[in-house]
Amino acid sequence: MIDSNQALLQMLQPPELASRLFPPTSRYHGIETKILKSVNGRQVIYLKRRFVPSPERFELLQEHLVTQDERLDNITAQYVGDPELFWRICDANRAMRPDELTEIIGRRLKITLPEGIPGVPNA
Repeated sequence: MIDSNQALLQMLQPPELASRLFPPTSRYHGIETKILKSVNGRQVIYLKRRFVPSPERFELLQEHLVTQDERLDNITAQYVGDPELFWRICDANRAMRPDELTEIIGRRLKITLPEGIPGVPNA
């Protein structure tokens, strides 16, 4: 008989885990998993911590001026084409809470290329 915990552990072994658990558009894609073993032998599988990248790693495309009643998912859909990529705008604007980006009317949000993608000079 196969131990279900052992089967789960085999399925979740890096590096395949990170690419299978989360799609390439996820902020967690490629994040390594770890296993915590408790004193009673129980094993807990978890993702390593994801550090928010420095905004300097993003190439600015343009800025967006926040207006009343705007939502980050709608802003993201407008500029990036996928509302679920809101986390990219959070990263580029050093926001830990997505809602904070639209709380202040008149705030300028940086709309950037994905992390580490260089822009074309004088484009």
